[in-house]
Amino acid sequence: MRTLWFAALFVGFGVSISGGQQPSSSTPPKPDTQSPRVKVYTVGPDVTAPELLPPNLAPIPSGKCKKKMDGKVVLSVLVDETGQPHNIIFLRPLSKDLDKLALKLVAADRFKPGTHDGAPVVVGLSVDVDFLACIDEITDDAGKKASWLRLRSQPVQKLGTLPEPPEEAVLSSDTISLNGIDNNTPHTAKVGGSVTAPVILISANPQYTPEAKNARINGVCVVTLIVDRQGMPQNIQITKSLDPGLDQNAIDAVANFRFKPSMRNGEPVAVMVSIEINFRLY
Repeated sequence: MRTLWFAALFVGFGVSISGGQQPSSSTPPKPDTQSPRVKVYTVGPDVTAPELLPPNLAPIPSGKCKKKMDGKVVLSVLVDETGQPHNIIFLRPLSKDLDKLALKLVAADRFKPGTHDGAPVVVGLSVDVDFLACIDEITDDAGKKASWLRLRSQPVQKLGTLPEPPEEAVLSSDTISLNGIDNNTPHTAKVGGSVTAPVILISANPQYTPEAKNARINGVCVVTLIVDRQGMPQNIQITKSLDPGLDQNAIDAVANFRFKPSMRNGEPVAVMVSIEINFRLY
């Protein structure tokens, strides 16, 4: 089991990740069958790069920003022979809402396909998505204040080569909803055999509450979640409670984790995992 350790002022905590229990359901799990594999090409002397077609983006609303949030998200994508994107996963996430926007944007992209000796082929690319955004506060009809992320200008995308391109892959169909979550994951796979474990790319530091610190509460809470095919956490639940406040802080922290997703025979798959968060006061 791979264990990561982190430290913060006054607080020590550890994180370990393991395969989780499969959820009970009347729907049988997706069988671990061999899906059709395709050759993945890399841009080179005899392989032309796909070209990004102009995206159909909504106008950017005007207005002053209160708090700027800028950054770059780097994704990996396979562009098929028709110019459709597949297997969209993180290379360099930000652990912010900009990650979700980047997934949604690239999933909606369309390309002029790359070619090998003049014939359309599947080409692996990296996509840098640069954002200029800001956080505004809005007041809803009930008078409650909430934070709202909005763009200050249209995102800029830059295509590049993959640092470690696969030779073959299984193309998945990525359906990204408005909040950036993969809505096309009816089943989860089980880590083991041909299914690799997800790898943490970004973790977040869960904080002690003042009440738990004053009570000197130490111990472990266990969080179960689904890591989807893009490496986003979904369906986060506490399966071993430590303290209500610490439990919630653990959930909030895990929501900001980003992963390299599990792979099965060259295809990204969703898996259920458990994360142990070990709260310790120095």
